[in-house]
Amino acid sequence: MTATHTLQKHLEDGVSQGTFPSAQAVVLVNGEPAFEGAAGTADLKTVFDLASLTKILCTTSLFMRFWGDGLVQPPTGLATFLAGTRAGGGGASVQDLLYHRSGLPDFIPFFAPVMKSTPRLFDPDCPPDIRLGARAEVVAAAMATEPRAPISRAAVYSDIGFILLGEGLSRLARAPLDWLYREEIATPLALSAHFRRVSHRRHPVETIAPTGTTRPREPAPGQEGQWKLEPHPSQPGEVDDDNSWTMDGVAGHSGLFGTAWDLAKFGQAVLDELNGAGRLAQKSLWEHALSRDPLTPGTTRAMGFDTVHPGDREASSAGNLLGQRSPGAVGHTGFTGVSLWVDLGRHLVVALCTNRTFLGRGNLRIRQFRPHFHDAVVKTLSG
Repeated sequence: MTATHTLQKHLEDGVSQGTFPSAQAVVLVNGEPAFEGAAGTADLKTVFDLASLTKILCTTSLFMRFWGDGLVQPPTGLATFLAGTRAGGGGASVQDLLYHRSGLPDFIPFFAPVMKSTPRLFDPDCPPDIRLGARAEVVAAAMATEPRAPISRAAVYSDIGFILLGEGLSRLARAPLDWLYREEIATPLALSAHFRRVSHRRHPVETIAPTGTTRPREPAPGQEGQWKLEPHPSQPGEVDDDNSWTMDGVAGHSGLFGTAWDLAKFGQAVLDELNGAGRLAQKSLWEHALSRDPLTPGTTRAMGFDTVHPGDREASSAGNLLGQRSPGAVGHTGFTGVSLWVDLGRHLVVALCTNRTFLGRGNLRIRQFRPHFHDAVVKTLSG
């Protein structure tokens, strides 16, 4: 059985077994396509909500760009370019946010009071100024959030930290985050992945994999009871994450839409940067950024990215084989069912897009699918 047939069958089995209604995957080896496939209601041109992969494609990459240009350093205090944050006032730096060690909580439903006080947000014709006002409320709430633990005590994956980091980099450059991403990241890397502002109704015509039908979305497992709002019909093509949606679809933690090919091209760009391409930053800066946080006990986090090192025993979405050759692998996942892993030793990129949340946020079968799919990639390519 060929690698293409084996991996295509995995995608189709994911659909038939109720893991997700549609999927795309692209695998690159040494920069060359080894597999591309789609299943369910998707084809290779279908656009997916990239969810938290926004953290690495946009926010971490902008930091790398600005670091390479000398505009910011990892130890730069958040308060120096985003004054008034509780985290910044407590001494949190850019690298503390990137490493998820700032002490900020993982998630707060900032959207809930804003949706309640501003019901016009649910109107498809809601004026842009109302949406921008709602965005400002979410940013203010994130800035007022108190850290719950000392810096470097533990790694706690935090959307809030990346909301602040995205806003901070935007203010540092005095430009909107979506414009910065397009000009500083997407253009030099030739990515078609993009933000879709809720207030903009003239988006490119594209087929987008649906992720939900109501707004706000149903609580994810562990979020039950955190808000009580009457659900409204959700418009197609809008970001799944409610905090990002209330921020007009442009945020440092979520908001990008794209294809598996976008993710694969970005993953290959990371390998190229480590080989000295210098399109975003110097090789030495990337080597530093993709190394594990040396201060926080038990963490697998690098700057923005997660990591797998040879001999790691903790379960990972990368499976049991990716990253088990020195120097390991870097990657990230997204709540909607997307992921990107880059095996640095094998020069292997695995990009997976699904819309698993359309079958319900409590549907967690993706947790078994991802590692099995990644193991299958390595096994089939190894012959």
